[in-house]
Amino acid sequence: MWSELDSLVEASMQEWKVPGLALAVIQDGEIAVLKGYGVRDTDTGLPVTIDTQFLLCSITKSFTAAGLGLLVDERKLDWARPVRDVIPEFRLHDPVATERLTVRDLLCHHSGLPRHDWIHMPGDLSNAQMLAALRHLAPNKDLRDTFQYSNLGYLVAGMITERISGQSYQDFTTERLMKPLGFRHFGFSIEALGAAEDAARPHAMDGDERYRTPLSPIRATPAGGINASVSDLAKWARFLLDGKVDGRQLLSAQALREMTTPRVHMGRSEFPEIGDSHYGLGLFCEQYRGERTIAHSGSWAGWSTLMTMQPQRRAGVVVLTNRAPGGFTAILTYAVLDRICGRTPIDWFGRLAARRKQAVEQLGLDKNIKAEVRRSGTRPSHALEDYVGGYEHPAYGRIHIEQAADGLAWRWRGFEEPLEHRHYDVFITPDRPTVMHPSNRTLTFRYDRQGRIDRVEVPLEEMVDDIVFRRVAAGDALDPAFRRLCAGDYLHSGRVIEIRLDAKGELSMTIPGQPTYRLLPADGRSFNVDTLEGYGVEFRRPSPDAVDAMIFHEPRTTALAPRVAKAAKT
Repeated sequence: MWSELDSLVEASMQEWKVPGLALAVIQDGEIAVLKGYGVRDTDTGLPVTIDTQFLLCSITKSFTAAGLGLLVDERKLDWARPVRDVIPEFRLHDPVATERLTVRDLLCHHSGLPRHDWIHMPGDLSNAQMLAALRHLAPNKDLRDTFQYSNLGYLVAGMITERISGQSYQDFTTERLMKPLGFRHFGFSIEALGAAEDAARPHAMDGDERYRTPLSPIRATPAGGINASVSDLAKWARFLLDGKVDGRQLLSAQALREMTTPRVHMGRSEFPEIGDSHYGLGLFCEQYRGERTIAHSGSWAGWSTLMTMQPQRRAGVVVLTNRAPGGFTAILTYAVLDRICGRTPIDWFGRLAARRKQAVEQLGLDKNIKAEVRRSGTRPSHALEDYVGGYEHPAYGRIHIEQAADGLAWRWRGFEEPLEHRHYDVFITPDRPTVMHPSNRTLTFRYDRQGRIDRVEVPLEEMVDDIVFRRVAAGDALDPAFRRLCAGDYLHSGRVIEIRLDAKGELSMTIPGQPTYRLLPADGRSFNVDTLEGYGVEFRRPSPDAVDAMIFHEPRTTALAPRVAKAAKT
């Protein structure tokens, strides 16, 4: 029955330029096929074995959901429990969602928050830092309004596991799930994968050319960071059919039903054999040719994975590869399911190979049109040195802009490279499709009413407005000696405006009849007025040891307040 499958695997690997692949087939609740194909690393040429570790990517989410299911079974947790009951410091941008978001909402991607993946993708933040960033991330939907895939949501789910169990996510998942199932070749980090004796290496595509790519970390481990071999993942797929290990119920039937019950509509496939897709808890809930399937795919820089089960037939398919992107994993999955169900096979290879060719051709067209819509012959509005400095967002971190040769360069969370001037005040990052990289991201610089470059906008999450990085304070405003010079009285329209320096060296402003405002350092000799958006003051310094006036910058006017001379002592 399975002999002809080898030919399909090899043809698919050749067409999609897949270096290595591992396959498992479960039939009647038993592992029927377990096999490696190709090479785990194009540099070494070593073969893929059934013990070769691959990054599982988002298949990891099924482990995270099942682990929480164990805690529910033990009555230590409830799916409907608010997240803040477990993690008091948890905050979202929306205070209502903060209070009401439940464990179930996290696991079925129902928070109202879009992906915001560039919080975790650079791999430089701790779990605590990513948790703290959530309060600064804009939502685009209300809580429970619609499905929006969220790796950060699963990061939080893993932290719930840790808070309740008192163990690290890695230790809990190992001891409660992997050891009982007899896992032998697995890990929880890209560093562990790199150190493993039998491990694959990732490969990515640029158009129709394949390249070996560096290992990129997934620090949101509960969302996608587990590594495992196909021999181990076959045990996992088999386990998800009934929650049993060697006849013993490890995960209750009720918890498994929670995971495999359709909860949130994901979308509808263009292929009638698949139809509507829903998300359960850590698993896709779908159908193939009229029969229910539960599944999860995974994708990362140089990796593509797919795990699919048909519970009624006690069948399953696991496909692990070291090539991305990976639409070809479905070809093998559906071919296996067709054979298990005794149906006439659909030519998925023919369907998807044609789509692949169209997609490669489209890449070239898209690249050409990007060049065509560029406004040629334009220049930046300011001298390049005016753009230089730091720009910060409370969640996405700090961008450093530097002058390099005859242009600008950026540094951001481990990325450091020149920017291309696109047009006007818009610059763009390089295109690096074969590595984990914010390719082709525009940096649009904006300036305030005084003409000062004060922010840069970057589309790091496409479902919300561009992320705004505001200019970091710099210049004389940060100099304690300059601030001491600023302290004093200033006169405007017959009113004395008091500028005072507190014990911390910070300036405040008191205008008669108004509350006292803090002055927040901005740029040069300018300060922003705290709590008053669009209001600022600038101190005039005619000589190094004197400040003789204060300039008000308000939305509708600019005004001068000369310094009041100190009365001479008698």
